[in-house]
Amino acid sequence: MSVISTVEQLEALYGAPGETSLVKELDHVIPEYAAFIEASPFVSLATSGPEGLDCSPRGDLAGFVRIHDPRTLMMPDRRGNNRADSLRNIIRDPKVALLFLVPGSGTTLRVNGRAHISVDAELCASFTVEGKPARSVTVIDVDAVYFQCARAIVRSELWNPERHVDPKALPTPGQILAVTSRASIDGETYDREWPERAKKSMW
Repeated sequence: MSVISTVEQLEALYGAPGETSLVKELDHVIPEYAAFIEASPFVSLATSGPEGLDCSPRGDLAGFVRIHDPRTLMMPDRRGNNRADSLRNIIRDPKVALLFLVPGSGTTLRVNGRAHISVDAELCASFTVEGKPARSVTVIDVDAVYFQCARAIVRSELWNPERHVDPKALPTPGQILAVTSRASIDGETYDREWPERAKKSMW
């Protein structure tokens, strides 16, 4: 098996990046990029820490990531499973990367930066939904922002309903937990109670 082990080998294989892939990168959010952030209900948040890397989904009402100013974004943290993997990582290594998705659009938006976690009561309250403030707010100092072309979304047909997978063809969370817990968790009960439990802890 042939392995690429140097940057020179990689560049020889792929060649130089095109002009459009370079000029699109900025160190601040312009109105054109703000439009994607404000329309996005879903973000993947990548962080790193002593235990390794983490990539976590973040979803909320469209525009839930607030543009405080062209170099600062703010993202509320809602109720979850309390693992807080991303937040633990940010405390120890502030580098973060975000990938914004907009349903129906092939274009994604990427942001790289440095983050810290705020529990300022007034700030958390400003993100209140359904009477519940954010548990914390991740404040991101933007280092780079650029759009990603649509090839991956087009190839995957992500938004094509004809390509959607029937959930019944996949293991349920309860079935997975029953296996990973060696049956100490009742999977059927977990799946049956999940919709009501999720409704109560949505925000």
